[in-house]
Amino acid sequence: MFDEVVEEFLEYIDGAELIIHNAAFDIGFLDNELSRAGSQYGRMADRTTVVDTLLLARERYPGQRNSLDALCKRLGVDNSHRQLHGALLDAQILPDVYIALTSGQEEIGFGDVQAAAARPVAVTRFVAVAGERPRIGVHPDEASAHLRRLETLRKKAGRAVWDMAVESPPVVEPVPG
Repeated sequence: MFDEVVEEFLEYIDGAELIIHNAAFDIGFLDNELSRAGSQYGRMADRTTVVDTLLLARERYPGQRNSLDALCKRLGVDNSHRQLHGALLDAQILPDVYIALTSGQEEIGFGDVQAAAARPVAVTRFVAVAGERPRIGVHPDEASAHLRRLETLRKKAGRAVWDMAVESPPVVEPVPG
């Protein structure tokens, strides 16, 4: 039952930005569950911001089908493993749809998948714990590349949006091995 996990759920999403396809549908259900659990929990809008990929798709592709399957096909996102509709499957393909939908992300380095695959990867295992969310260390090479990319963007555009979104510089921790 939702009332058994409401505290843990709200702790997890507090202050987060959620990316949801057809957010009005999901947020409506969550708001209903929150109201049933008690008025002290408020509404989702009190705790998080939401980006609705369906609304983004309707702006970018007015008058076209903008289901998740249609977007996968249009944007070249592989959803061949998606046989049935399901929240977990949708959550697995939505990040790729979002990146493709918001476009221009190739320009800031997110589009070169093969180059990314060639870089060393730090593997982090997440364990659900009460308290602070886990912090992920950044490989020093990736941190340097990130800072170089920001400088390029600042020179090209006069500023980098990242500067407005980040209060402090990224945490750089050496990756063992």
